[in-house]
Amino acid sequence: MTAKPTLILNVDDNDGARYAKTRILQSAGFRVVEAANGTDALAIVARDEPALVLLDVKLPDINGLEVCRRIKADPATACVLVLQTSAALTGRDDKIRGLEGGADNYLAAPIEADELIANVNALLRMRQTQDELRDSEERFRQLTDTIEDVFWMFSVPDATPDYVSPAYEALWGRSRALLAQRHDDWLEGVHPDDRAQLAARWAALATEPSYDEEYRLLLPDGTVRWVRDRLRPVRNAKDEVYRVARITSDISHRKEMEALLRAADSNKNEFLATLAHELRNPLSPIRNAAALLGTTGDGASERQARAKEVITRQVDHLAHLVDDLLDVARISEGKIALRREEVNLGAVIGQAIETAGPLITAREHRLEVHLPHEQIWVSGDPVRLAQSMGNLLHNAAKFTPKGGRLGVVAKLTDSGTVRISVQDNGIGIAEDSLPRIFGMFTQAAVPPDRAPEGLGIGLSLVSRLLEMHGGRLTASSPGIGLGSTFTVELPVLRVESGPAEARCEQAKAPGRAGGLRVLLVDDNADAMEMMGFLLGEMGHEAITTQDAHNIVALARAHKPDVIVLDIGLPGVDGYELARMIKREPELAAIRLVAHTGYGSPEDRKKALDAGFDAHLVKPAELDDLEAALRGK
Repeated sequence: MTAKPTLILNVDDNDGARYAKTRILQSAGFRVVEAANGTDALAIVARDEPALVLLDVKLPDINGLEVCRRIKADPATACVLVLQTSAALTGRDDKIRGLEGGADNYLAAPIEADELIANVNALLRMRQTQDELRDSEERFRQLTDTIEDVFWMFSVPDATPDYVSPAYEALWGRSRALLAQRHDDWLEGVHPDDRAQLAARWAALATEPSYDEEYRLLLPDGTVRWVRDRLRPVRNAKDEVYRVARITSDISHRKEMEALLRAADSNKNEFLATLAHELRNPLSPIRNAAALLGTTGDGASERQARAKEVITRQVDHLAHLVDDLLDVARISEGKIALRREEVNLGAVIGQAIETAGPLITAREHRLEVHLPHEQIWVSGDPVRLAQSMGNLLHNAAKFTPKGGRLGVVAKLTDSGTVRISVQDNGIGIAEDSLPRIFGMFTQAAVPPDRAPEGLGIGLSLVSRLLEMHGGRLTASSPGIGLGSTFTVELPVLRVESGPAEARCEQAKAPGRAGGLRVLLVDDNADAMEMMGFLLGEMGHEAITTQDAHNIVALARAHKPDVIVLDIGLPGVDGYELARMIKREPELAAIRLVAHTGYGSPEDRKKALDAGFDAHLVKPAELDDLEAALRGK
């Protein structure tokens, strides 16, 4: 498509001169409109918007200088080029007056045709360059005004801001007007802990006009934001840095995601280590029990029977771990279907107490149960509800020191729900752990004298199962060492008269004793018993205990050659226990063997640094056990 010729307005009250100039312009390919006075010229400029006005200075109504001034003063026509001409006012002062009045150029008559065309083309080229520059600036401004990042331009070396995009006010929470008055006001918005480093970078702007930094902003309302700040030099034709361009982006969301990823990675590593520990713990008594199945001699049948019991019990424990993992996967994929029916809450609590009863008895806890006089019925899956309550009660028993107090309290509420609280006076939960206690693979921080237990999936599983029943699970604790309370809230289906039922049987855990002299310390009764039997079959004398607190007294009384010590003992730091034994002059020569489910190189180094002479990972091979006992 052919471009439309450029329009020029030719203004001259002299008909002959006007005709001559029009013919010259038309022969050069321009479209020309004419005016014989200033009034008509201003009207045509406003209506047709010509690219250039060829304007004679002397006009009959309005002086040409005034016409030029009015054209340039009107924002709608200020960009129209004005080439003034005059046959009478041809002096130097006349030209200066015309140019100062706004004209883009001034020609004195007589004007040759080629001179006129050359001047017109030069002005039009200048106009085209200005238009392109203006369009470029407008596109740049539209871009920077709409993006969320802050775009800056600073002069070098004084760091004066030439341009700051509107996003500055939203990101910094500070005014651009204030920045125009105080050029370093943006630095006041930087977090005090990061401000000095950034100020040093700007102090070196003349020699180092480039950086890529991440730092924090402290907004007036106290909010903290993370930003990424990139600075790049802008060079002139002489390759000199005369400006710097800067882009600042809000990366707070990215930082949050990075923190979540780090936490997830940490949880994953902790979960894998704990899973290995939890799997190795039952494997150790299973392996030792299997070794005892083939023994003969006095008491062999009794030992074999006990070994079978241990294998059965520990396999059940492994199955429970696998079931928990599978349940979590099924819930995550939406594959668990509840078999709903009318469920007596008292029966559910009774079943949960029966499930956790062996552990409660073994740890010599006192359990108190308080249920309403009425029978409370809920709608749900009785197996899953009993599993949930049993998990909470099992946790309470597991994380409460021996001889502790547990409680189950159920109360009806005015809002048509029932609250069942499982209480303990155990290790408690730190305040910062409470918000994340129901997260997958999350374990609350435990005291340094206690190893983490479980996979960190039980509470998450219970919470999700209760949500599927229309209920919820909450946790509270006054702090570490002050116990905790887990509260289940479920919608009530109906209430009937008659006492609720729940069983609670308690018994004292029987003491274990067994008969190279080895003192064996392990809080896992099955693991300790099987290891004791195995040591006997290997020809050693085994003295066993679950209570690590009396280990020094037992060592002094029995003078063992070796102490086999589980590191993850409740209420005691196994590493500190080893150091304490080695500090005792009469016990320092006793060989110490760590027997643990934690088997990473870091765990092995930590054990050796604490004074252990050998480190065995559960379940230990017989040859490795013998070598560790004899120091081979």
